[in-house]
Amino acid sequence: QVQLVETGGGLVQAGGSLRLSCVPSGRIVNIYTMGWYRQAPGKQRELVASITRGGSTNYADSVKGRFTISRDNGKNTVYLQMSSLKPEDTAVYYCKADRIATMGSSLYNYWGQGTQVTVSS
Repeated sequence: QVQLVETGGGLVQAGGSLRLSCVPSGRIVNIYTMGWYRQAPGKQRELVASITRGGSTNYADSVKGRFTISRDNGKNTVYLQMSSLKPEDTAVYYCKADRIATMGSSLYNYWGQGTQVTVSS
């Protein structure tokens, strides 16, 4: 069974930093584009950042210059370095893989369970 497990969330003061990790498990051959999304209470889930297997990145305007997405293709792991955090960054952060190639099939739009990030003012 394939899983994406997010870690690194927590409580931090405004201006602080956190690093999220998304680690897959299961019989995975490759993971293609991966992304971080977030959902604040009462709001829709939104894209924070994404990265292709080749390293091309895309960021939401609200996090440009503060967040950095990266990945380790050998481990199929994606990271989100968050700096200069603001209270409005408070949300549950989810990892998503657009496509996961397994030993016998592909999984599409696969989500992790989420990790809470809370930024206090």
